Amino acid sequence: MNLNHYPYSSRRNVVTGKRGAVATGQPQAALAGMEMMLAGGNAVDAALATAIALTVLEPTSNGIGSDTFVLVHDGQKLHGLNAHGDSPIGLDYATFAAGGKVPTRGWLPVTVPGAPSGWRALHDKFGKLPFEKLFEPAIRYAEEGFALTPETARGWGRTEAVYGPVQEAWNAQFKRVFLPGAKAPRAGEIWRSPHHAETLREIAATGSESFYTGKLAAQMADFAAATGGFLTRADFAAHQAEWVEPISVKYRGLEVHEIPPSTQGIAALMALKILEGLDIAQHPRDSAESFHLQIEAIKLAFADVHKHVADPRHMKVSPENLLHDLYLAERRRLIEDTASSVQTRIPRGGTVYLCAADGELEVSLIQSNYMGFGSGIVVDGTGISLQNRGACFVLEEGHPNRYAPSKKPFHTIIPGFLTRNGKPLGPFGVMGGHMQPQGHLQVVMGLEDYGLNPQAALDMPRWQWLEGKRVEVETSVPPHIIQGLRERGHEVVVQPEWASFGRGEIILKPGESFLAATEPRTDGMALAW
Repeated sequence: MNLNHYPYSSRRNVVTGKRGAVATGQPQAALAGMEMMLAGGNAVDAALATAIALTVLEPTSNGIGSDTFVLVHDGQKLHGLNAHGDSPIGLDYATFAAGGKVPTRGWLPVTVPGAPSGWRALHDKFGKLPFEKLFEPAIRYAEEGFALTPETARGWGRTEAVYGPVQEAWNAQFKRVFLPGAKAPRAGEIWRSPHHAETLREIAATGSESFYTGKLAAQMADFAAATGGFLTRADFAAHQAEWVEPISVKYRGLEVHEIPPSTQGIAALMALKILEGLDIAQHPRDSAESFHLQIEAIKLAFADVHKHVADPRHMKVSPENLLHDLYLAERRRLIEDTASSVQTRIPRGGTVYLCAADGELEVSLIQSNYMGFGSGIVVDGTGISLQNRGACFVLEEGHPNRYAPSKKPFHTIIPGFLTRNGKPLGPFGVMGGHMQPQGHLQVVMGLEDYGLNPQAALDMPRWQWLEGKRVEVETSVPPHIIQGLRERGHEVVVQPEWASFGRGEIILKPGESFLAATEPRTDGMALAW
């Protein structure tokens, strides 16, 4: 791994440190995490302060009403935390599907938010500083206001057309909070949310209990009842974050770890194992041959994931079966020299990712409202923006991910973690709907097959498979690759909107030093000390 070799033009270098590091897509959030480290906290404290601050600093992708997934390595073992909620107990299939398609906005796709429960569970197991202290930076940003960074402002601006025209009772508070003066705040403008600060104080003081069994749960349930919603006090009280066993594969010299279903992390693992049986390193990284093999492998993985992955209580095929070597060898044999057509469609989403590490703990954390701001619902007087994760359900009869009450939807957000020879190497992640496993695949291959350092692995030009033979590539992808893919039958679209290709961060410790990186597709910052 060469820390002086940067073949792509990000103009960023790896950030190095000895004691610890924090990396995320928003500079002030990274500062919030480092503030905890400087106060004597550990990597979990830093990760939590960063995640909580992001609910204020980047509401275009996450909020207090989000879900959260975490991977934590304690030096001996990798732990997985699943903090995402069920669909409402009282919302039946007929009501959910009344419009003839899966709903994406309003109350129908709102599931119980898991993030506050995840913060509490993570702190209980690994935290060092008082729980309330972790909220201080976020509360400060909400009360005093902060200046919008350019990429967050771009995402915010897109919401005017989505949420501005909506004339529903459930959307009125959203517009007052996030579209003040009927417009989105611009880059460099100051935005503040006093109600957001009050809610964070309540969560901090009650150890998140208020959100599920106390004052905040009552406020959310009452607001739902008054505006046509379905969440009740019983829905919130029934929720609980869950510690889970990560799923993993060995890819050449690395072990790659993901959260198990109902997340899509298994797609990255399947695609990597398919590719492991091919000598992909014989092809240059920036070649049509390498791109083609990666695209075909991810297609095969997504075909299985979209068919089988759901709430594990409803899955008919186990993750172990999907990751079985013999099965993946069969899938590998389906790859040909020309593009195949897999009939599944990739939706888009909005997410934040962060990682933190110190001498003992390494943390990979991801948090999301799903489609940008999510459902478009902000609970009156709270600043709580509710996710629309139920939009990931399907209506197909007999499908394991078909909507039902009290059920977890298929989930797109996936934190990643790498080990080598069983020892922690570090956390990594790429945000952005179904781009995430595709980003994980490309980053892992950049690190392992092509020997790139963490920054270069994030910088390299990306592709994204969408459906059938349709593939999007960034403008930085060389023309000879585009031409080579088209000659193989891929329908290649050059996409100038870089936000389509995810936003990632990495912290690795291959030796004595932490190597942290964040990519140019985001406003992000990596800090190390």
